[in-house]
Amino acid sequence: MRDVSKFLSGFRRFQQNYLGEHHDLFDQLVLQGQRPRALMIACCDSRCDPALLTDCDPGDMFVVRNVANLVPPHVQATYFAATTSAIAFAIHNLEVEHVIVMGHAQCGGIRALMENKTPDCNEEELIAKWLGIAEDARRHVLQALPEKPAEVLAHACEQAAILVSLENLMSYPWISQRVHEGRLALHGWYFDMPRGELLQYQPESGSFEVLVPNLEEITG
Repeated sequence: MRDVSKFLSGFRRFQQNYLGEHHDLFDQLVLQGQRPRALMIACCDSRCDPALLTDCDPGDMFVVRNVANLVPPHVQATYFAATTSAIAFAIHNLEVEHVIVMGHAQCGGIRALMENKTPDCNEEELIAKWLGIAEDARRHVLQALPEKPAEVLAHACEQAAILVSLENLMSYPWISQRVHEGRLALHGWYFDMPRGELLQYQPESGSFEVLVPNLEEITG
């Protein structure tokens, strides 16, 4: 079994950077509390840390992470309260101005959804019940892309699931009201890991378009 010494060394670097050299920022956060500008709903995948991907400072972003970055619909809010209560806290208590749902390539949760295997243990039943939130995305992809390879279907479902979560967010009256009043903006992001790009859903075109291109394309 591997030890956790790497994490302890990392905390020491955190101490040096944020409690030492840049202590003013953390002192302010301790004294005044958090005032994040955005809520990020991201996947648990260890390769997709939102704070690392956006290089933001402590206090900038309130983060909710779960398998496949899903948002339950309003009718299931109390059933999946771990995620929905965090969303409610960010919007009602912290008054964030942006909610970002960020999916990513090679998502294991979405691949499990597409495989649609019958659970054969308690752990798989829990995962399958959670992934059922995005069942409409799976059905839509299978209908729109018949007989396509598994990789193509998974990629399409990763993005379709983001749209399901955005739609589910709007099913909460206290979210839709803020959106219509211009006090809250919803965003759908997709991290393309193989290409190192960030895409954003554009309602006008009905597709995900590059928001931050590949680094080689920027410098080339």
